[in-house]
Amino acid sequence: MTDNTQQSIAIARASTSGKSLLLNLAQLRVFRLVAEVGSATRAAAVLFRAQSAVTRSVQELETALGEPLFDREPAGMQPTPVGRAVLQRCERIFAELEELAQWCAARQTRRRPAVEGALPAYLLNTRRLQLLTALARHRHMPSAAKTFGISQPAVSSAIRVLESGSGLSLFHRSPRGILLTADGETFLLHVRRALNELRHVPDDIAALHGKIQGSVTVGALPLGRTLILPSAIARMSEAHPGVRVVTDESAYETLVAALRAGDIDFILGALRDDDAASGLRNERLMSEDMVVLARRDHPLTQARNLSIMDLRDAKWILPRSNAPARGLFEAQFKRLKTKPPSATVETADLAVIRGLLLGSDMVAALSAQQLHYEVQSGQLTVLDVPLHNTRREIGLTLRAAATPSPAARALIDAIRLSLVDMARTLGPAGSPTATRRAKRV
Repeated sequence: MTDNTQQSIAIARASTSGKSLLLNLAQLRVFRLVAEVGSATRAAAVLFRAQSAVTRSVQELETALGEPLFDREPAGMQPTPVGRAVLQRCERIFAELEELAQWCAARQTRRRPAVEGALPAYLLNTRRLQLLTALARHRHMPSAAKTFGISQPAVSSAIRVLESGSGLSLFHRSPRGILLTADGETFLLHVRRALNELRHVPDDIAALHGKIQGSVTVGALPLGRTLILPSAIARMSEAHPGVRVVTDESAYETLVAALRAGDIDFILGALRDDDAASGLRNERLMSEDMVVLARRDHPLTQARNLSIMDLRDAKWILPRSNAPARGLFEAQFKRLKTKPPSATVETADLAVIRGLLLGSDMVAALSAQQLHYEVQSGQLTVLDVPLHNTRREIGLTLRAAATPSPAARALIDAIRLSLVDMARTLGPAGSPTATRRAKRV
């Protein structure tokens, strides 16, 4: 699947965010202000609006959510437990939109810098932001209009409002359709984050009532796909049957881009180095060494005390050239001051690796856990060849500033519990050279 296709899928998720319950950003802003100042009267003064308009806005939001958001008391309006949950999500939504407003203002040399915390009206229309993501996805005005059952001029008008308000050109026409400009790409990133936070509001409320619902999207890297993730999904689905799980098996770079935009909830697999500037955080769950795998009747399966140099001329199935596992493999030869062998096949697809190993004399360097069932059944064998310093940390990668949805938290908890069970039931036999360190964080 190409990066462009992956981006289209990600944008599609954002463009339909809140489609079943289209929450009004302007009403959420009023709700947030009332919660901050504790009074509809004081909020009305800040907004230069009539108190009745502020009160009506809060009431309409409560009707849409089906929950009271405030306890009305003589001393003022205090958020209910549901109100506090919505307020917490609002902080993330409006932090994104306020950062976007600041960025737009900074791009305009002729304008005064935006007041910190100010949020212009052009960013407070939920449907308008969804239309932006739809157009970015389809690259075709009529198709974007059809998505929401509106006219093409209505889409064009919405984009004009965003471009006029931001002072930026967000799209340009090309032979490939209507494409985002460089400014449009940055603008869209903040919008996607805000809309993805917005879609979690009903799920946050349901969680307060003991019901976990909604969807969770996992970036599934090879080291997490075979044992950890299936076990965790089965565990969570049994406990919370209303949750829908989507897995994304894209390359790491594509998954990170989707994670930054909030289109996926977390990545499971081999961890990269922590980088505070990346905006991501890692949670280490276990570690695993690499082994060399071959089919059970491979000519080398009977050999003992092999060295890596004995396999230098083998036909290798290797990870892609930029993958950390590839670097660990090539280091085996570099430490011996020998040029690493070339890959016969470069792939991270376990189905391809499995088929090649079972149907040829090729060998592969990877974690035995990735093909656990084939090793357990005896179809594949771990060759007796030591690899040095190939241990990789396996765990979760999350966006540091994000608050996971209830469904995402439930799946993360299930992953931790599944790792505890794996360490207890599989032991060393489950993965010949693995050292498991499942832990609670």
